[in-house]
Amino acid sequence: MKLSAIALLSIIGVAAAGKPQLSISVRDGNFDGLDGLDPTVSWESGNQAGDVDLTYGIEAAARPTADIASLPRSIWGKASTDVSGWGVSARAEVDAQDMSSADIQVNADNEDADLSLRMTASAGKDFNIRSVEATKGFDSGGARVTVNPRYNVETEEADVVVNYNNGNTDVKLTASADAQEVTVSQRIDDDNRVAPTVSSSGDLSLEWERRLTDDSSLTATLKPNDSLDVEWKDSDWTANVNMPMDGTNINGANVSIKRDVNF
Repeated sequence: MKLSAIALLSIIGVAAAGKPQLSISVRDGNFDGLDGLDPTVSWESGNQAGDVDLTYGIEAAARPTADIASLPRSIWGKASTDVSGWGVSARAEVDAQDMSSADIQVNADNEDADLSLRMTASAGKDFNIRSVEATKGFDSGGARVTVNPRYNVETEEADVVVNYNNGNTDVKLTASADAQEVTVSQRIDDDNRVAPTVSSSGDLSLEWERRLTDDSSLTATLKPNDSLDVEWKDSDWTANVNMPMDGTNINGANVSIKRDVNF
């Protein structure tokens, strides 16, 4: 007997105090019947143990199937507390279909110092640090500036991200020893924003965002001789269209549509 999405929602709802959320996406642009849908149920809840806040959750497929064990996709838990002026959190997430290892993320934030630290790692038979980074922020002449050095331990690559924002203009510079990229985002008016990106390799992209209403927007990103991406958001609906390009020719379109349903 196949387990339906409604049955799965009922099980999660009874087992947990928190309310589940259902996201329904069109898979691979395929609108041909129910097989083209990719419904996902996510649920999270939490409680407190002394000075430590605990949150946890699960994400599972909600498609009809006789193999119930194949439905869970990921399980995660997070612990947060304050230590000597630092907000410290540790999050672990495991693939429900392969629990041999877990993805770990540790964050430490000091609001007074305007400084945050982050480390990602994997834990299984061995504990391996994947990346470390720090972000330092400060105000300068009415603008907000952040400096974010990053180091990927696995690839031994380092870069730094510098961001400048004065409200209407946002400049983001990403630089490593081998490549540099700059994005200038400019708000033209209350409803329009443009953001060209140029890299040292010669790549160019242009993003345009148009606010349609208070809870809807349209964003188009053009990468010459590569692709044109369009994203439409309208409250709980999100539609994405990816159109590969060869010169000025558009070679088909990949469409995905997502709807979030709160219970």
